[in-house]
Amino acid sequence: MEINIISVGKIKEDFFKKAIDEYEKRLKAYCRVNFIELKDESEGKNLSDKDIDIILDKEGKRILEKIKERSFIIVLDIKGRSIDSVEFSKKINDIMLDGISSIDFIIGGSLGISQEVKDKANYSLSFSKFTFPHKLMKVILMEQIYRAFTIINNKTYHK
Repeated sequence: MEINIISVGKIKEDFFKKAIDEYEKRLKAYCRVNFIELKDESEGKNLSDKDIDIILDKEGKRILEKIKERSFIIVLDIKGRSIDSVEFSKKINDIMLDGISSIDFIIGGSLGISQEVKDKANYSLSFSKFTFPHKLMKVILMEQIYRAFTIINNKTYHK
């Protein structure tokens, strides 16, 4: 299984990088993880709706260029479906059982994800009604992917 995490913006803080690296190391037993960090658009203050749409469109086009052709696409969206860790592991397992060999997780920038990207997605997932910075969301996603694989493989981490 190949997991691709496509995110807008780069992580600069060492403590986020270390956490992500730890989960990447743990996940090597189950899958390969690729990180694709895309440039975020600079945002001014007092953006109009039109400005926001332009930024989302530009970032969305960058995201769409990186999506793999046969991947199962999951966007992380506050309006997506909320599930627990066991359901998440079942979702990943079902994708694998369907013969799909890669999953693309999409983490948008500070303004979210374009409608075009949402429309391309196979699944929209919400981790919470809270808004998280994309840097922290990447750590949370990595932990949940690791947790999912331990559940699928009946390991004790999940408890």
